[in-house]
Amino acid sequence: MAVELANLRGSFDRFGRDIGEIKTACAVLVARSDRTEQDVRDLRDELDQVRAELDGVKGRQWPLQSVAALGSATAIGLGIWQVVGR
Repeated sequence: MAVELANLRGSFDRFGRDIGEIKTACAVLVARSDRTEQDVRDLRDELDQVRAELDGVKGRQWPLQSVAALGSATAIGLGIWQVVGR
């Protein structure tokens, strides 16, 4: 009986250590999860800033179709002026 009680005490001691290891592992996982969530929030903030900057760049962009049409009209006008002028 004494031997069995000693075995049970040893089992409970191992159980206590195992529970402690599980608690430590859970704490590490929670910390990593918190860091990951913070990283995701930071990346979303940076993405919002990049989108705002991109919208600003798009607003300052030259309208290429209008510039091409203006250049074509100018070329046609100069061509007509040269033909009429001769």
